[in-house]
Amino acid sequence: MSRLEVVKDDLLDQDVDGSSLFNSNNISAMNRDAIIGCVLGTAIGDALGLPYEGVSPQRAQRLLGPPDRNRFFFGRGMVSDDTEHTCMVAQSLIEAHDDVDIFTKRFARRLRWWILALPAGVGKATARAGVKLWVGVKPKHAGVFSAGNGPAMRAAIMGAAIDDVPLMLEMVRASSRLTHSDPKAEYGAIAVALAAKHSRDHDAVDANLWLAQVVDAIGDEGEELANLLRKAVESVRVGDPTKAFAKILGLEKGVTGYTYHTVPVAIHAWLSHPKDFPQAVTTMIGCGGDADTTAAIVGGIVGTGVGRTGVPDEWIDGLWEWPRSVTWMCSLGESLADSIDGKPNHKVPSINPLSVLVRNLLFLFVVLFHGFRRLAPPY
Repeated sequence: MSRLEVVKDDLLDQDVDGSSLFNSNNISAMNRDAIIGCVLGTAIGDALGLPYEGVSPQRAQRLLGPPDRNRFFFGRGMVSDDTEHTCMVAQSLIEAHDDVDIFTKRFARRLRWWILALPAGVGKATARAGVKLWVGVKPKHAGVFSAGNGPAMRAAIMGAAIDDVPLMLEMVRASSRLTHSDPKAEYGAIAVALAAKHSRDHDAVDANLWLAQVVDAIGDEGEELANLLRKAVESVRVGDPTKAFAKILGLEKGVTGYTYHTVPVAIHAWLSHPKDFPQAVTTMIGCGGDADTTAAIVGGIVGTGVGRTGVPDEWIDGLWEWPRSVTWMCSLGESLADSIDGKPNHKVPSINPLSVLVRNLLFLFVVLFHGFRRLAPPY
């Protein structure tokens, strides 16, 4: 019997009354904190990493300095698509309960309107999938053949929220295929979701147990990713810094958005600092490249394990966001936890689309400023 099957049996043993595992009434306060920690951890990793996106590790130090505080907009931080997608997944999970089809439809609807609000820096595959949804393509056919890290960036929240492993894997697959049809993108997202769940469920991380679950979930077709993850686990075991591991993978100039680059390095940062949020996130940003997404992934995984109190207050207070404010994101986490806890009349926090459009125009202006700033020295 595989380790994943053992986990399934353990969960089924806990659900003796036959009720839905997703809607079970045994969610603990610690799991509630894990959900909020995941949302905020994703947002903080995203915000801290955003100014460093696309910059090599060498130039980042000269241009921006260490990623130890918010630097995006006059000492404040803003979030990008990584956090926005995590929030949309959380909203859709609340509405869907344990119905994968409803989740897919709700997430597809939100993705359509999100694209219409002119988000800056959206990935090509996600943008094309959004356009396909608008012209009437059904969600199951909207995905573009791409192995980008979009599905991985929004996967941690599913690991933080869903106890039932088979259901969680179905949700991750549905989320991935909506925008990315290349199985590699799906496999990377599964690894991230299982990492978040492992981070939530274990005080001390067991890398081999987590890896066995991933291997069971992705099967033989995911062997390439499995081998990369084995290298990451071994590299952590011998004490390699995450930046050194990235260099071994040929990513000394920065981690790319290819999911088989993003996920192994992000996992290395998590395993190296599983309960130290600041160190894990700043280590990931220090690897350069797609820094907002990689740091958001690490922040979501580690944030799930350490909860709200494990994310530094000064970084949270430094977020300058609206309408998805810190208060709104905490409310979203509470609502998701309530829906899982089976509490009646739980509401899905919503946002005004016009507010999002205004916010995105300001965000685009700041992004352009950073782009022009990089044309100037120091190089």
